[in-house]
Amino acid sequence: MFKNHILYDFSHKNEPERGIYVHRLKTHQKVVGAKQTAKVLENNQAEVVYVAKDADERVVRRVLELAKERNVPIVMVETMAELGKACNVEVKTAAAVVIK
Repeated sequence: MFKNHILYDFSHKNEPERGIYVHRLKTHQKVVGAKQTAKVLENNQAEVVYVAKDADERVVRRVLELAKERNVPIVMVETMAELGKACNVEVKTAAAVVIK
């Protein structure tokens, strides 16, 4: 349903581009969590959205819909644990967004 809007899918963990996209979560202003990510999208403040592949679909559905509606690139990350680590938080994370 959202394949055309996915900027990058981290299925292949050894690809060099992988670090470029995840690095932005460490260096740019961001919001972590599905509800907070949806609010940023609703306010048209999102630059790029990150979604964990293993997140519950009902949790991230609204984030994916809003990103698609607003033409915000979506980066799929393999696991919630990996996304949480990339965001420098100690919990698993379903979604995150880099703010404009």
